[in-house]
Amino acid sequence: MTAAILSVAMLGGFALLWGAWAFWKRDGLGQKVWLMVAAALVLFANVAIWTVPDDSGRTLAETSGQPQ
Repeated sequence: MTAAILSVAMLGGFALLWGAWAFWKRDGLGQKVWLMVAAALVLFANVAIWTVPDDSGRTLAETSGQPQ
């Protein structure tokens, strides 16, 4: 389930970047473009936090379903 959520987050980030590019081509740089780029960067950062391993080689995505 975690892999599906992370995949949807990545697709959403790419969709936001594509939408920002489309707004930029149509209207030029504006607040919507920067907000969409910022939202995409936040999504990518969240995916990185969940998937980048720590010193012991474990990721948050691997350990999210295991009891403490």
